[in-house]
Amino acid sequence: MHFTKTCALLLGTLLGPGAMLSPAQAALPQPLKADKLVALPEGGWLLQSKTMLRSIDAQGRPSAELALASEKLDVRRDGARTLAVLVERSQQRVQGLYLQAGQFRPAFTLPALGFPIESLCLYRDPQQLLHGFFIGEEGRGQQWLLSGPAPRLLRELALPTGVVDCQVDDARGELLLAEADFGVWSYPADAERKLRRTPVLLKQPYGPLQQGALSLARLPGGLAVLDGKGERAHLLAQTSAGWQARSSLRLPAGSAQLAIDARASQLWRQDEDSEQWQAQALRWSVPKLPVAAALPIVLPSGQTEPVARLGDAADDPAIWINPRDAAQSRVLGTNKKQGLLVYDLAGKETQLLAVGRLNNVDLRQQVRLGGQTLDLAVATHRDALALVLFGIDADGQVSERARIPTGLPDIYGVCLYQPPAGGLEAFVNDKDGRFQHYRIEYQDGQFSGRKLREFRLPSQPEGCVANDQDGVLFMGEEDRGIWTISARAELGAKPRLLMPVGAQLHADVEGMALYHGSAASYLVVSSQGNDSYLVLDAKPPFAVRGAFRVGIQAELGIDGASETDGLEVTSANLGGVYGQGMLVVQDGHKRLPDGAQNFKYIAWQDIARALALP
Repeated sequence: MHFTKTCALLLGTLLGPGAMLSPAQAALPQPLKADKLVALPEGGWLLQSKTMLRSIDAQGRPSAELALASEKLDVRRDGARTLAVLVERSQQRVQGLYLQAGQFRPAFTLPALGFPIESLCLYRDPQQLLHGFFIGEEGRGQQWLLSGPAPRLLRELALPTGVVDCQVDDARGELLLAEADFGVWSYPADAERKLRRTPVLLKQPYGPLQQGALSLARLPGGLAVLDGKGERAHLLAQTSAGWQARSSLRLPAGSAQLAIDARASQLWRQDEDSEQWQAQALRWSVPKLPVAAALPIVLPSGQTEPVARLGDAADDPAIWINPRDAAQSRVLGTNKKQGLLVYDLAGKETQLLAVGRLNNVDLRQQVRLGGQTLDLAVATHRDALALVLFGIDADGQVSERARIPTGLPDIYGVCLYQPPAGGLEAFVNDKDGRFQHYRIEYQDGQFSGRKLREFRLPSQPEGCVANDQDGVLFMGEEDRGIWTISARAELGAKPRLLMPVGAQLHADVEGMALYHGSAASYLVVSSQGNDSYLVLDAKPPFAVRGAFRVGIQAELGIDGASETDGLEVTSANLGGVYGQGMLVVQDGHKRLPDGAQNFKYIAWQDIARALALP
């Protein structure tokens, strides 16, 4: 055929050594006629027409057939089955079908999305959960979590208008969009990451495309892009520097779509007028890229109700242990736009103290002050430039007790220290790097603060935590790393850099907390730059025990955690899954569905198991 001969001649000169075509040797009969042709993971194809969905094996033998008027189509392997997701034409509803043992079986039907779907594509995340992206012509889009008891809306998307096709590179977690009038863009497929776009291949003068992009087809470690004029296919490879063009192939005019088989051995092209598909053999050399070791994923066991303000609002938690019934303990959390929130262990809000813009909070229990024993929380107030003291009664009720001015122009983080001799001390910092060390005093029913010393880090700090047992203060300089200094004011030591930002710790360095277990104590740090949590020994030489991420708990409908600011941890037995304690982390992006920020609860036993901690 003319198409086959033309491709064979052109590719000898146009394709480099990493990708080349040769005369067709495909076993499938040609041409095939279908609206959509999608490769099956196990080999063979799904053919979608206006009234029928059918599967064929690699030799073209039919294996399953279903009378269904549908459009749009993508597939992923789901255990022993293949999941096909499409749009049913009459109702314009997204449907999932399982293909197994030569039969199609219903999997799910999504509710109406509220916009006509122009393209859809599937994604398998590092947890092996399946997601669906559904995109409309005016830039509206949604990402759904398809795994779990039932599909759930994960997040809303704002995308370019005129998206005509999409694919997801599962290995790199990239959502790739073909914008008909401009080109190909890449977005993070991970819902916990910000929706930022990166150009992949654009039209002239920004790139080689003539009129944008019409169709995309995935290659192992690469991508095939059909030019907007339908006359050229561009083959791109993934490199450590991003997407790079390997070669391009001139096609007959009127090409409408591309498809590539599961082994990347065939390139198929659909003719726009006849809707017929024809193939050419393809030899594709998979790019060799360094593979970073994947961090273990720990699932949350609970979450709090969202805070009452949108945007960057929730920031820092603290944990109060009920001495009479640990199951009735409380989690305190700051809302930078409102005040202090109090939650129970089920995540239900029990109190809101609308005292203004609080940033960080820390607490200590059984504090001996002025002849009394008190449970106290201390927070930084961004408007009053003061420390706000809260009392916590035996039932976990919180009330404001006092404000201690600091004189810091941009007050930021705070952490508490309970010296062995008694009393309470506070370390408060400013964005300019300064730390002030106060002793909290209580006399005649009045609280006050006496400044003991002042020191600084080179640039902006926030998170800090004091080890009451050893008299050591850990501090986070956001762009540089973890520092230590003696928590004892009389020693007057200078800060020492304990661990710089690098391969394991990624800026910003944010929340810090100490876990005191029966076998060992650990420092837990929010490594915000790569959405992970680093665990180190709390004693010299401060060996790194590992890092982990917080993933999606599909069964409970709880999203993962990312861009964590503050965190807190306790080793107290809180009952149930929290028998070895719990970690509470602020979540920078609330999903399942989108909403105001909140805090996630993670059982320490799951962290210990993931990192093989004693």
